[in-house]
Amino acid sequence: MVHTFSLLVENHQGVLARIAGLFSGRGYNLESLTVGITTDPTISRVTLVCIGDDAIMEQIKKQLNRIIDIIKVVDLTYCSTVNRELALVKINAKPNQRGELFQVADVFRAKVMDVGQNTMVLEITGDSSKIDDFIALLTPYNILEIARSGLVSMERGKKLKKEK
Repeated sequence: MVHTFSLLVENHQGVLARIAGLFSGRGYNLESLTVGITTDPTISRVTLVCIGDDAIMEQIKKQLNRIIDIIKVVDLTYCSTVNRELALVKINAKPNQRGELFQVADVFRAKVMDVGQNTMVLEITGDSSKIDDFIALLTPYNILEIARSGLVSMERGKKLKKEK
C-alpha cells in the first residue's frame, strides 16, 4: 500500500541526509521525496511517499520520530488531503502539430512554457493520475524529456461552524 508522510523538520544542513539514511540503511524504498520551507524559514516540510504494509510503515514512523531534527511526523495515508504534483514535458513538436498540442494542453489545463523550432515544453500540475494520463496522451508526439516533481500533500482543513 502507498503511504504518504508529512514531516516538519528543522531547516538546516544534514537533516535530509539523516532521513534518506534511515531509508537506505534499512532497505526501504522511497517513491518520492519533496522538501520546501514553510511560513517559518527555520522549518521545512518534507513529503515522503513509500510503499509497504501497515506494520512496516508504523516502524518507519517510529524511526522518523527518533530523529532529533524532526519536529512532527504525520501519516497522511488515511486523512483527507490535497495532493499535487508538477511535471515538465518536452516533446518533439513539428509546426503542423502545434495546434493539436495546444488543444491537448488546454484540455488538461497545462501551460505551454517554451516553444522552440522543433520542441515544446509543457507544464502540468495535478494529481499523479492526471499527469500519467497527460503523458500517455503525449507519447505519440515523441516525448524527449520529462522532469517530474514528487508529491506535495497537505491535510485538508476542518470546516468551521459559523458562530452565531
